[in-house]
Amino acid sequence: MLIFLEAEKHMNEIKIRNATSADAERLLEIYAYYVEHTAITFEYDVPTLEEFKTRIQTTLAQFPYLCLVSGENIVGYAYAGIFHEREAYKHSVELSIYIDKNEKKHGFGRALYTALERELQERGIYNLYACIAYPGSDEDEYLTKDSVRFHERLGFSVVGRFTKCGRKFNRWYDMVYMEKLIGSRN
Repeated sequence: MLIFLEAEKHMNEIKIRNATSADAERLLEIYAYYVEHTAITFEYDVPTLEEFKTRIQTTLAQFPYLCLVSGENIVGYAYAGIFHEREAYKHSVELSIYIDKNEKKHGFGRALYTALERELQERGIYNLYACIAYPGSDEDEYLTKDSVRFHERLGFSVVGRFTKCGRKFNRWYDMVYMEKLIGSRN
């Protein structure tokens, strides 16, 4: 019950808005932790601020890129990207989400994904995909199964698994693809 009340308290103070390149420094600060200390992203080096600004602008040219503000501080962000470049895939996107390492378990991820899903549905997107690093059989200090569990709670299903396809921190990790179908198709 305390966790629920804590989440409810935080949810009353949040605002979700479109990210801008002016947010890049804070978003990069959130992301840098995951690059340097986890296998959640298979990126080895933290991007430069300029590179990160370019990533935001490139995404915003075609897809939503949302950030969640709690009080005065950005505590997380989520965005959609190209699933595959062929025209036939234009109704499908791949999602990414990152929450400040100190702000987990408050419902921020659910709030971001709910807003992102609503916007994508309005844009005629029907298939949501998440490409998730997965620890295989054993969780470790760099990667747990929490991301898969999070996506499952939001209605995603595992539709594919790649075995030992990513190597970080001198360990091999799997990757799973998860899918959620939204909207109605004509």
